[in-house]
Amino acid sequence: MAKIYLKSSHLYLENDLVETIFGNIHYAYVTYQKDTKKLLVTPVSSQWFVKMYEPAQFLLKSRNLKGDKTLAIREILIDNDLDTTDKELNYELVKRTKLIKIQL
Repeated sequence: MAKIYLKSSHLYLENDLVETIFGNIHYAYVTYQKDTKKLLVTPVSSQWFVKMYEPAQFLLKSRNLKGDKTLAIREILIDNDLDTTDKELNYELVKRTKLIKIQL
């Protein structure tokens, strides 16, 4: 299973996960759910996500030749007073709706 890391207030997504969820899409919708302490990430092609939440749009930046990508989520971490320590994050993948639920 691909890994997700928090490093320097960026989410690092390994290539396997990027290919599975985002394919050729270069932007993601991201929202933080305070009640479950989960960060929800999905491609901008997920129109249902916009109707259910009020997500922010982030650019998926290329990090290396393997195809790993990052999302700069500093504003979400600061706005919600979350721990910004670098670490590996646990997550759940919902392939049917192309949703990543990340535990923060």
